[in-house]
Amino acid sequence: MANSQPIFDYRDESHADKLARKSKDSPFMIIGIIGLIGVCGFGAYKFKTRGQMSTSVFLMQLRVAAQGTVVSALTLGLAYTLAKKHLFKDDKAE
Repeated sequence: MANSQPIFDYRDESHADKLARKSKDSPFMIIGIIGLIGVCGFGAYKFKTRGQMSTSVFLMQLRVAAQGTVVSALTLGLAYTLAKKHLFKDDKAE
């Protein structure tokens, strides 16, 4: 009755291995993360020249821009995957 094999294959995976696996599975996630880092870097650069804008308003706009970048990258990835799967499917593969 009791099966001696584990149900899940647990193995030690370093952060670099996990990032490499995730980039193969969903490359648009990596593009989103790079975009997030870019928006945050640009926001940190422009923080000194924000003029009369209050800090909280500047950070709120920066947060919206960063979230928009990540969500748009993931949406493009989802649209690409769905188009590849349903619109451009190869009849020979099935």
